[in-house]
Amino acid sequence: MRQIVLDTETTGLEPSSGHRIIEIGCIEMINRKQTGNRFHVYLNPEREIDEGAVEVHGLSSDFLADKPKFRDVAFDFLDFVKGSELIIHNAPFDVGFINHELKQLEDSVTEITEYCQVLDTLAFARKKHPGQRNSLDALCKRYGIENGHRTLHGALLDAEILADVYLAMTGGQTTLSLELEGNDLGSAALESLMRSLTSADARPKLSVIMASEKEKEAHEACLAQIEKASGGPCLWNQ
Repeated sequence: MRQIVLDTETTGLEPSSGHRIIEIGCIEMINRKQTGNRFHVYLNPEREIDEGAVEVHGLSSDFLADKPKFRDVAFDFLDFVKGSELIIHNAPFDVGFINHELKQLEDSVTEITEYCQVLDTLAFARKKHPGQRNSLDALCKRYGIENGHRTLHGALLDAEILADVYLAMTGGQTTLSLELEGNDLGSAALESLMRSLTSADARPKLSVIMASEKEKEAHEACLAQIEKASGGPCLWNQ
């Protein structure tokens, strides 16, 4: 199962008002494990950015001036997400902007759902936690996911956080195995851990409590009853 955790940053709130995407961040997961394969790009929106949006993501027009246009990366983006399930928090927002950008292209593709499925984690969280706050920050707090390093929103950073939130909401993952696979240092750490768990010296010594004479007599009487009831020798007496 191939899933792409996706987030975007934009010039404003409404694509119908001409606002554009200025950052796309995607993280690939296969069978609920991050592969390390990512798609990340900043985009020149060819328009001014709302002041309120800059306060959220910190991306300025000057910074984006030399970045590619959406049309320059559109098909690389579509190739990356093709055939996957997109995991997006508040998907209608991001999907609306992506579709708006696709419609600007001289191509027949106008809907991202022509390329992939979409899962809205906000809608999922609202069903799982009705009546509670289900923003990404609220979900991080609920599931104990560290996001203190996020002072501003960023598409790739938010996608990383959302990947952790999604896995926690849908049953978690074996984080240890993810971190250790293909990692020599991690493998050595795991081997050391396993040695400590299986070493006789590392294990506490168990107390041995012998049966009393009275308990032995009761045990023998029980075995005799089993033999009588079964009409044959009791295995424990063999």
